[in-house]
Amino acid sequence: MPEVYATRRERLRERCAAGGSAAALVTRPANVRYLAGAAPLGAVLLLGGDEDLLLCGGPPSGEAAEGRPDEALEVRVLPRPGGDAAVAAAGLAAERGADSLAVEEHHLTVSRHRALGSVAPGLRLADLGGAVEQLRVIKDEEEISALRIGAEIADQALGELLESILVGRTERHLALELERRLVDHGADGPAFATSVGTGPNSGRRGHRPSDRRVEEGDFLSVCLGATYRGYRCEIGRTFVIGTSPADWQIELYDLVFAAQRAGREALAPGAAYRDVDRAARQVLDSGGHTEGLPPLTGHGVGLEIDEDPQLAPAAMGKLDACVPVTVEPGVHLPGRGGVRIDDTLVVRPEADGGPELLTITTKELLAL
Repeated sequence: MPEVYATRRERLRERCAAGGSAAALVTRPANVRYLAGAAPLGAVLLLGGDEDLLLCGGPPSGEAAEGRPDEALEVRVLPRPGGDAAVAAAGLAAERGADSLAVEEHHLTVSRHRALGSVAPGLRLADLGGAVEQLRVIKDEEEISALRIGAEIADQALGELLESILVGRTERHLALELERRLVDHGADGPAFATSVGTGPNSGRRGHRPSDRRVEEGDFLSVCLGATYRGYRCEIGRTFVIGTSPADWQIELYDLVFAAQRAGREALAPGAAYRDVDRAARQVLDSGGHTEGLPPLTGHGVGLEIDEDPQLAPAAMGKLDACVPVTVEPGVHLPGRGGVRIDDTLVVRPEADGGPELLTITTKELLAL
């Protein structure tokens, strides 16, 4: 898809020109991959007036996790190992006659920014800001296809785990098994560190698996994701261990499920980010859970697991079509456990059937 990368770079070039910069230096790995097709370790992209260059510390490996560089893009390896490709790129920009260079200040360290200025003192450094991140928000169908396959892999790994014996196994063991299954089914790797919480640990956002063992009567919450061709999806489910859940578990699960459904139904082109958050949060508030709720209801996904937009109370902006997001409300009761339900969806207009659900593992409260 060389023309896709060329089109993306051209859109960024137009933004740079409008801001008065003749060249741009992209250093954030996800942004490099978005524009160049690959992001070898330490690689940067130099965007010139009519010629672009991918500078790498070493030859691209060609591995799926790294991506493959756009064949139309010149790739240059630094002559000496250990050099900084960003500093070399700034020197090249100056040699090519650029008088200004837009850089990703939010990604550069202070010392690295100073090094750019010292290698090319005549080069005016401007801030590129989040220009590439803004371009990444709306996905094309090939990107969505990669997310869809990643979601299928995550669903498959989770489904297989649920068919195994769980009682007596540790959170850490279950998390490692899930990550192995992701790779077995074709993922580049996990999209993030898999979270498995049992009993009092269940429902905690970002819980790091411990050596606690699964017991009868526990809530078991799982959050995992697969990376496929660089794109990352996310799924979270909560189950009960044993033959029948307790009344309090049913009540809490039904509440979080209703909140998650409200958030999903609020996804539509033109919907304000904060309104999606409010739709889910109001359900939890009505159930008496106002304290200790997650800071957001969901977020964008793509080449990174946590991208714009942020579906949060103070978030500004509105959804567009073809934007993949998570909807992941949860409630955790200290000392008892909790529920978290998490899906990855793509915003679609009502004429196209509304939001497209990528993660399809059942949300029924299963007793395992």
